[in-house]
Amino acid sequence: MTAESDDPLRLERQVCFALAVANRSVLAVYRPLLEPLGLTHPQYLVMLALWGEAPMSVKAIAEAIQLDSPTLSPLLKRLEGAGLVTRRRAPGDERTLVVDLTEAGRSLRREAERIPPAVVERLGVGLGDLEELREVLGRVNEAARRAAHAYPEGKS
Repeated sequence: MTAESDDPLRLERQVCFALAVANRSVLAVYRPLLEPLGLTHPQYLVMLALWGEAPMSVKAIAEAIQLDSPTLSPLLKRLEGAGLVTRRRAPGDERTLVVDLTEAGRSLRREAERIPPAVVERLGVGLGDLEELREVLGRVNEAARRAAHAYPEGKS
């Protein structure tokens, strides 16, 4: 029998567990910072994408924030209802829905600029460590996406 610390099924050894706990913990730091802006974290991700490159098609936003369209559509409707974005059909292509920032959406960026430094401060982790973590998570995410395509629905 293996030593308890060598058990590959120990909860503390699972990458999925560490990622899930870290996700919940970090989002708990973001939540009170985003509330005054009237944004949820998924809405914040949409706004980040648009602040970087607006207008964008719904498909481009979905790819940028790695969310499927059925999940993204209600987020966009709520952002439109809040007066932060507009949605319209692309000229010449009725199938493509284009999302753009309103003036209020563009103005919100100035308030949102305080979010990243506030998150770093509240986490109390060095910026270098957070940048390294982001890079590692990017590689893990890309590997997981490749694996999901190579082994769809758990087939080996």
